[in-house]
Amino acid sequence: MVKNMRFYSIMALLCLPIFVLSCKNDRKGLSNREISQNKKTFEKINKVLIEDDRELIDNYVKRHNLDSMKVSGTGLYYYIWGIPKGDLIKTNNVVEYLYRISLLDGTLCYQSENNTPKKFKVGQGGVEYGLEQAVLLMRPGQKGKFILPPHLAYGLIGDGKKIPARSIIVYDIEMLNVYR
Repeated sequence: MVKNMRFYSIMALLCLPIFVLSCKNDRKGLSNREISQNKKTFEKINKVLIEDDRELIDNYVKRHNLDSMKVSGTGLYYYIWGIPKGDLIKTNNVVEYLYRISLLDGTLCYQSENNTPKKFKVGQGGVEYGLEQAVLLMRPGQKGKFILPPHLAYGLIGDGKKIPARSIIVYDIEMLNVYR
């Protein structure tokens, strides 16, 4: 309940500068002072959201005894294991993998259907930014568990289907092949 109230308070703070800007009568634009104040407000909100996400992820890691997980500079949590069968994946490689996507509470959102691998070209977009980062840490033959905070996953709005707004997602990946 408290978390929901905090979320709605943050969303209200996000909307306030937009509302103020839309009601502004002069058409010359914002003053440097107003721009600076709005920027500071958004920075504070982002810091609070990122701290909340980090706390939720750290609790998940502890509950699931994932002490070996590492954290990238962007906030991607990762643990990779297995015997590598080749070089690290690079931008412009096409990767073929099996996957499972779930929420922190264990709710399954998506997974490989009938063990049919998914493919994408690294660096071309079309997938979550955190997934792009994750596969660049892998080699063919390895498996990985990746936790993507909202800013690396589906952001403020979710995917409009099974992943709600501001969701932290857990990716389990088995890297099958890499085409260079």
